[in-house]
Amino acid sequence: MKALNIEQLRELDLFNELKDDTLHKLCSFGIKKTYKKGNVVFSDKEKVNTIYIVIRGKFSIYKIGEDAKRRVIYILGRDKILNDVILDDLPASINCEAFEEGELLLLNKNNFLRCMEEDFNLTKVVLNSLSIKVRRLYRQLNNTNPNKKIEKKIASKLWKLSKDYGIKVEEGIEIDLNISITYLADMLGSQRETISRSLKLLEEKDLIRLNNRKIIVKDKDKLARFFKGL
Repeated sequence: MKALNIEQLRELDLFNELKDDTLHKLCSFGIKKTYKKGNVVFSDKEKVNTIYIVIRGKFSIYKIGEDAKRRVIYILGRDKILNDVILDDLPASINCEAFEEGELLLLNKNNFLRCMEEDFNLTKVVLNSLSIKVRRLYRQLNNTNPNKKIEKKIASKLWKLSKDYGIKVEEGIEIDLNISITYLADMLGSQRETISRSLKLLEEKDLIRLNNRKIIVKDKDKLARFFKGL
């Protein structure tokens, strides 16, 4: 673990509007910690007294179902709060692990709450983080409609991933995540074989291209029209 300075905090867009005094206080009790791919950050039902904020890398938030299968809820990157829900003083309700090597800012929850009381802009940061997650859950609920074809569910998920983690390449937008077919199945609560067949269908329709473990969305608008049924 490493100490941090105020300049490192200012580099996070999340803290752009905070008072200098608030940043100094966060520095006084905040530390940085590096995680390797697959390292567990916290577990479901665990009592957690630390707020985790992503400085670098990507982290997976997931639940384990009654069938012991993993269901990925979010993949969160830089400037994202991983566990803002623990402010309700209950145990963690989800699991979190490093999707790839990354670095987190660790902040004591009680000290963080005191800073929220003193600087409303920090409170707005947390409220905004929660609001974004709720909106994403609404979209995901719409994507769980049993009457919706799996290839449209995958198309919707790839469209969102290309929006959040896309980089422009010659053929379109490459999703900058090493996502395996198994991991996509975990994200959609489906079987690996079903996902593989659906990806091939999307590729045949010239909507995506599979490039090893990377996926290229060839035309985001065309992909959106496909999963919306337009």
